[in-house]
Formats: sequence, structure tokens, C-alpha cells
Amino acid sequence: MKITSHNARPAITGAIVLAALTLTACGGSGGAATNSSSGGSGTTGSTYIAGQYLPAANFAAKCANPRSGTDPVTNVAYPDVAGTATDENNFLRSWTHQLYLWFDQVPDLDPSLYTTVDYFPLLKTSATTASGAPVDKFHFTYPTATWESLSMQGVQAGYGVNFDVVAATPPRNIRVAYVDPNATGAAVSLGRGAVVQAVDGTDVNDDTSAGVATLNAGLQPASVGETHTFTVLDVGSATPRTVQLVSADVTETPVPVVTTVTANGSAVGYILFNDHIATAESELLNAFTTLQQKGVSDLVLDIRYNGGGYLDIASEVAYMIAGAAATTGHTFELQQFNSQYPTTNPVTGEGITPTLFHSTSQGFSVASGQALPSLNLSRVFILTGAQTCSASESIINSLRGINVQVIEIGSTTCGKPYGFYPQDNCGTTYFSIQFRGVNNLGFGDYTDGFSPANTVDPAGYVIPGCSVADDFDHALGDANEAQFSQALAYRSGGSCTVAPSGAGIQGAQRALPPGLAVTARSALREIRILRRDQ
Repeated sequence: MKITSHNARPAITGAIVLAALTLTACGGSGGAATNSSSGGSGTTGSTYIAGQYLPAANFAAKCANPRSGTDPVTNVAYPDVAGTATDENNFLRSWTHQLYLWFDQVPDLDPSLYTTVDYFPLLKTSATTASGAPVDKFHFTYPTATWESLSMQGVQAGYGVNFDVVAATPPRNIRVAYVDPNATGAAVSLGRGAVVQAVDGTDVNDDTSAGVATLNAGLQPASVGETHTFTVLDVGSATPRTVQLVSADVTETPVPVVTTVTANGSAVGYILFNDHIATAESELLNAFTTLQQKGVSDLVLDIRYNGGGYLDIASEVAYMIAGAAATTGHTFELQQFNSQYPTTNPVTGEGITPTLFHSTSQGFSVASGQALPSLNLSRVFILTGAQTCSASESIINSLRGINVQVIEIGSTTCGKPYGFYPQDNCGTTYFSIQFRGVNNLGFGDYTDGFSPANTVDPAGYVIPGCSVADDFDHALGDANEAQFSQALAYRSGGSCTVAPSGAGIQGAQRALPPGLAVTARSALREIRILRRDQ
């Protein structure tokens, strides 16, 4: 996920959203919107006229099922008033036309003819990348309470287990990638590499709609207190066993492993970084401080399971790798909005300015303004996989933009140079791509991901490194683990020492899977997000 910001919280409360949405209103072909509207009981109706759009603010917070009271996370009163599903759809139609990166490629559909659940998925481009994957494969919604809990507090319903869907369609391969240190109950009995064979009695290769729904429901519990039964085969075992997992509010540990190894007489640091959430800031500062004190000469940054998050945290990470001399005065990432806003950020109303490399903490989980440690490295080894996405890819792209050598070890990344300002309306937070990001050299064309140089049939943008499949037989941070081991070997000899084995067609695989796809993590884990004061 990719989230950017200058304060510690994404502004998704109604009052701030309404202020942002009054900045501009766009009519079709530059004409003024003339749709008729009527009031009554706090609602605003409109007669659909193709190509004409009222301001999104006219419909914001007019809800078929309005909330009452105060948001428990933000402590701000809900702005909702009584409205209709058509009001909610009109909001989405106007908001999309105003802010969506490809607004002129969205079909203009009558809001009164659809439920809101059916309407939003249609409001996106149908364009594809060079590999055949959808350009926009990141268009989704989440309950606002779920989004706030994860992004602000690092809490999400789950087991504390990260599953890796190595193959999403039959024959499926679903493995335990890691177990969070805060996991409880039966989850702690699971080890990295365990193979999931069935969920709630449904075989992982069941390709019926009902079967896939059962698998996804177990892999991604929607709420606290759900019980799901998993049949797993542990690494080194010949006999499957049954485990009952109960979902709970799990506070994630975004930086669970920090260590050093000695290679060729010098210290090499290793950081496992799994999520760009607010609580990561303090853990990252501690991790880089530790490695700085140990005088490491190289860094292996493991983001193979990191889907992204706050772009400001990615900027902090890049600074802590490269240091002041390499980053001062340079762009970490410049956001580019749709063609209606060549110079102005349409959400904040301010001129578009780049996100810089942050040399101080941004107030997520460390007091704002605290000087960050730095390793002052001219190269970095980054371990990647299909789950490496968005803000994680920004670390790679931004460092390359200031001529820090990035050696990629692993598989092709997910390919998401895009991001969002999350938008709450009526209890649902909408994620619709509003900007693309480019580095200090103006590059951001990696819609099919980054691929290590020796990848077989690479779909992504090729950069130096080695194609290495994930190694589930070793712990993350173990110097014998395949990707970590290859990073050390490349550091020693300057070339790959094993045959290519990592996946290279992640983007194409996402396009039109041959069967019904199973996914092990929510779309919330694959985003790049800006806070509203940026």
C-alpha cells in the first residue's frame, strides 16, 4: 500500500473531506454542470445528464443508512445525513470524474440504475499494461472502521499469520510466510513454510465459486471472533494436521527481525520490513539506529511481503539508507494528478510539490521532527516478491532516482506506481487511483513491477539483481535462506550464483487467471496513500 502525508493520520473524516471536495467541479467537455437538484430531509437528488457533473460535495455524506454519534478512532462526529443510494452513487460519479487519474476513460453510467456496491467497481479504466494486466487492478473499498483501525493503530482482524499464495489458481500453493510475534492461540503453532491443504473442509484446489469464497473467507477473516479450521502440512512432516484459528484484533509488528551477519570480514545488516503502517516509524528508527551503531557496510532490506502504506514512511526508510549527502535537495517522489490538474493538487488545493526524502520523523509513532539515523550507503540489496507493492516499490524507485545502486533479489514486484487519498463516505472508504509517482529523474513507468536482471521472461522493468524464489525451508533473517544467501553471494562476487527461480510474470498472472483466484491478504495491504495536507 502507498500512503503519503505530512501529519500522522489520513484525513478521512467527513468534515475534512467536505472541505477538500469543494475545491473544484468539472463539467463534461469543460461545460458547467446543470443537473437539477432538490432538497428535503437533508438529501440532494439529481437528474442524470450524460457528461455533466455536479460537485461531489453536493452529495457527500448523504447516506441511505447514515451513521450517528462520533467516530471512535478520530473522535470526530459523523457528518452523515439522511439520503439515498442514488445520492451515494452521484457522489462517487462526481468524485471519480474530479479526481480519478484516468477520469476520461471511465464509463458515464446513470447512478440511479445501480446499487452502490455494484456501481463503484464500474468507475475505472479498462486499459491494460504491456503484459496484458489491467492498468487499474487496485480499485476497491473497505469499511471505514476497518481502514482506520489498520492505518492509524496497526490493528486488523486476523490470526497474526501472513499467508503467501504462491499459486492463486489450481494447482494452488498456499504457504505460511510468517507468524507475527503478537499472534496468539493456535496460530503460534504454525511455522514458516507450512502448506495449507484445506480451509473449513474445502480443498485448496476447489475451483467452484462457493469453494473459492470459503477459502478466501478463512484466509482473510472479515471480523473478530471468526473460527476457521485449517488442514496444514508442516515443513519436514509427512502427516497433515488440523488447526483451528480464531480471528482477533492483532496489532501487527511491522519490523519483526533486525540482525547483522559477518561476511568477508564486515558487518551486513538485515531488516525484515512488512508494513508501512504508523507503528512502523518507531520500529524502523530503532532498527536503523541499531545497524548504524554496529557500523554495517551493507544492508539487506527484506520487503518481499510488504504491500506498502504511508509514502512518508517509505521516504524515511530511503533517507535512512542513503543519508543526507545523497538525498538533500532531491525528490523522493513527485505526484502527478489527472490532466485537469497539471500544477495543482486537486485534493488540497495547493501547488504540486514533490515529497522529499525525510530526514526527520513525521509524527506517526515518534515525535515529529526527531532526527533520523542513516547508514549513508551507496547501494542496497532489496529482497522482493509478488507482494512487494506500491510504497515498497517507491523505496526502490526513489533510491534509483538518486543513483543509489539497488540490487533486487527475488521475484518481480506487483507494479503499482499509483496511489490514493482514501475517501470516506457513509461508512465506506473508497480507494480510487488519483495520482502516479515519479522519482528524482522523472521515472515511474513500472506498471508491471521491477524484475531482477536474470529473470526468465521478465514482465517488469529490469534492474540489476538475481531471480530467486522464496525459500520456505529457512526462517526469515537466516543467512542460509535463499534470497538472503544470494544477496550475500552477489555482494561478494558481483553476480548471481544460482539459476533463475523467482517468478517473473506477476503482472500477467493478475490479468485473467485461468481459474478463480484465491488471495491471502486484503487490498489494504497493497496501497500507497497520501494524507490530506500533502
